[in-house]
Amino acid sequence: MKLGKREKFLVSLVSCCIAVFLLFQFIIFPFLDKREVIKRGIEAKRDGLKEMASLRTEHESYKKGAAGLQSYLMRREKSFTLFSFLEQAAGQAKVKDHIKHMKPSASRVSGRFKESTIEMKLDEINVKQLVDYLYLIESPENVVSIKRISIKDSKGAAGYLDAVMQVLTFEN
Repeated sequence: MKLGKREKFLVSLVSCCIAVFLLFQFIIFPFLDKREVIKRGIEAKRDGLKEMASLRTEHESYKKGAAGLQSYLMRREKSFTLFSFLEQAAGQAKVKDHIKHMKPSASRVSGRFKESTIEMKLDEINVKQLVDYLYLIESPENVVSIKRISIKDSKGAAGYLDAVMQVLTFEN
């Protein structure tokens, strides 16, 4: 079969177009797609690395806090009990006669430390007595804090308050 000059040119042009199409379809496009997948993978790894760095910083701060808490617990008296501490503070603040009840809650383990709580109710106390008592029991050196408090007007005596609070401490 003999082709003319024009037909040879057209066949060559179509062959080149098919070759370019095949080159793009099977080599260049897959390469670019793979490159895009790799870029997204790198971005995901970079984001993961940033998150790990922030988690490491957060972990270090928790570790320092736990070490500080541990040092406070070591300095506290060995015979320390939350119940007796609250009773002693109530005597100093002159609210011991106003204690309706003191209920210890079951201890929970919170990380390396055991959490001990006591719920107590004070009836018919004035604001000064409440503030004095709260001042005495909020004790960083003894690792004692108020977890929850509810204050309302006393139904029994005008001008007085009833308070229910949950006091928390940690133990080794």
